[in-house]
Amino acid sequence: MRICTLKPAILLGVSAFALSGCMGGGGAELPPAAFVSTGQTQAEDYVIGPLDTLTIFVWRNPELGAEEVQVRPDGRITTPLIEDMVAAGKTPAMLADDISVMLGQYITDPRVSVIVNEFSGTYAQRVRVIGATEQPASIPYRANMTLLDAMIEVGGLSEFAAGNRARLVRYDRESGQQREYALRIGSLLRRGDTSANVELRPGDVIIIPESMF
Repeated sequence: MRICTLKPAILLGVSAFALSGCMGGGGAELPPAAFVSTGQTQAEDYVIGPLDTLTIFVWRNPELGAEEVQVRPDGRITTPLIEDMVAAGKTPAMLADDISVMLGQYITDPRVSVIVNEFSGTYAQRVRVIGATEQPASIPYRANMTLLDAMIEVGGLSEFAAGNRARLVRYDRESGQQREYALRIGSLLRRGDTSANVELRPGDVIIIPESMF
């Protein structure tokens, strides 16, 4: 167990943040992930989000579909014969079924396909990287994404980043609680420590503090 010893006079001038830095990142550690996955893990079904761009195809009735329709910020779309249908929060298959039901009032046995062309995703399906990085960003999650993938997306650590005091915030669906895990991004990027590469999940938030020295 690592213990910091500070003189009383120094303690008066040290903030709680600095003290926590002395103690390290804290939190449990996640198991390492392979740099090259030996098998593709199936991701959760994609959920349509605001600003996604969709193609809607209606078999034998192409005029009722749309080659390119963007989900509005309010999560709705408008297509021929259908106005203000909620799209955000649904999978493409669910939206296709809902459109089929609506079009069933006008044509017989409509068969609808929905394809996501450009995706933004809901916040629950993104990985956010904030703090001392070159380009803080919100990244759409993809299957088998790792910490290394996310750091490449944001351009790595900034000059004064304390990468080994970074932490990952994750919502645990089973317990309904938020949990924090320690990350060693500095070891991963600067020393090539493969054990510091971990798997990410949709909704993860990576927080990277700056070094105090």
